[in-house]
Amino acid sequence: MKLGWTKLVSGRQMAAIDYSTIHDYGFAGSELMDRAGSRVVEVIRSQWDGLEDLEIAVVCGKGNNGGDGLVIARLLHQVGVPVHVYAVTNTKLWKDDALHHYELLTGVGVEVKKIPERNFIDELSKCDIVVDCLIGTGLKGPARDEINDIIQAINDSGLPVVSVDIPSGVQADTGQIDGFSVQATITVTFGLPKIGQMFYPGRARCGRLELVDIGFPKRIIESSEVETFLISKENVGALVPRREPEAHKGTCGSVLVVAGSVGMTGAAALVANAAMKSGAGRVIAAVPRTLNDIVEAKLLEAMTFPLPEVRRRRCLSLRALGEIRKLVRRADVLAIGPGLGRHTETCDLVRRVLAETTIPAVVDADALNALANDSDLFREPSWRCLGTSEKNGNLTSRVLTPHIGEFCRLTGQTASDVSRDPISAVRKFARICASVVVLKGAPTCVGFPDGRIYVNPTGNPGMATAGSGDVLTGVIASLIAQGLSTEDAACCGVFLHGQSGDLACDRVGEWGLVAGDITNSLPEAILETVRNSVN
Repeated sequence: MKLGWTKLVSGRQMAAIDYSTIHDYGFAGSELMDRAGSRVVEVIRSQWDGLEDLEIAVVCGKGNNGGDGLVIARLLHQVGVPVHVYAVTNTKLWKDDALHHYELLTGVGVEVKKIPERNFIDELSKCDIVVDCLIGTGLKGPARDEINDIIQAINDSGLPVVSVDIPSGVQADTGQIDGFSVQATITVTFGLPKIGQMFYPGRARCGRLELVDIGFPKRIIESSEVETFLISKENVGALVPRREPEAHKGTCGSVLVVAGSVGMTGAAALVANAAMKSGAGRVIAAVPRTLNDIVEAKLLEAMTFPLPEVRRRRCLSLRALGEIRKLVRRADVLAIGPGLGRHTETCDLVRRVLAETTIPAVVDADALNALANDSDLFREPSWRCLGTSEKNGNLTSRVLTPHIGEFCRLTGQTASDVSRDPISAVRKFARICASVVVLKGAPTCVGFPDGRIYVNPTGNPGMATAGSGDVLTGVIASLIAQGLSTEDAACCGVFLHGQSGDLACDRVGEWGLVAGDITNSLPEAILETVRNSVN
């Protein structure tokens, strides 16, 4: 990870950048506030024509977010836009930079009205647009009742809303909402995107997110101690393996897929097809012996290999270990788990394979469930079952791809706890198991053992369909086989998987989207991403 990845910051981290800009670089706080307001006005003017004929309500809180609103109101007034400014606080309580801009605003003849305790919606009904400057990124815990009433009035007005920095009521650190939050049409945020703008429900409240530069020194941004990053098309496009002119299937990587059981042959086929569609030179799908013909019929480009199975259960037997050992020697990466089932013997096989194999592995689905059944698994720092000992030498040679249910089985946490702060949950678990952890969701988070977290912005609700995770497993495995590190492959894989889903959704819609549609869109997604990085 040597590229310049976009940092995602918490409210506290953004405040530290702001503080350093003012105190270490000599910027005036009032100047930063003026720049912030100016950028918001630029966005408003680019979005709406004929502003001079529209009435804009600017709703201000008592802090710096409210100060931004005072700047916005003054600048709009100066270009002839009718503005109505409402404050949640007694104007005498403003101080420092906000007080400075209050005096400038009233100096040009604009009145600041106290928000009425009742029927604020009647005031808003006189306007065409609302600018939300109530709280900003400093919110901790639920908003006060009176603020919730104002938020509800803004939402009930039915007017388009421009939120400044973050919709009021959304926690900047998590995207969680305790009480009410503004539903923005556009959110204009400063300097760096905030974590809470990427995670639901906060992400949905932001509307269209506009990131604007207000002059934070580049050195402060680069030196800030941030461990959470946003995956971008530019970064992924630069990392996607290129094909050399003299390439052949032997130079493009070999993927071994160990997957499938009775009723779940599709899982093995989806992983194998996705690996082929994302560039692997050769793929072998190793499946229970009596299911081999079925899987072979589903795969034209990938090879299949029949393995010993549990009698009459049609799932992999521990006797398959010897054959898998041989196949591993011919492969660059192992993808294991989709559709394997949870038979005791199959689970024992999974643990033995992962303990012995010396190649990178993408561990998914029932392979994760097999690991979750080992109560001692996570008590050892080396995580012996994943083979992170001296035999392997690379502590990050495993990529775990759980959905939230599998993640909870592995960690013992509740779904609600993980959902409220997935970044912390993934960061902790990646450190414990010394592996790359991909928590699938909206959005998907990729955690590294050193504490870094990468958040994926692509994907859509239509991808919440059976087999979508199998496709992701194949993509990540394919990228590892082509030479990417497990870290880079995980980040690129989740982005390309989501991008493929978005392209497929554009064609078929969310309701009819199936995993095969995602697979078929992979070449287009990769091509589009690579072209973007070149151009």
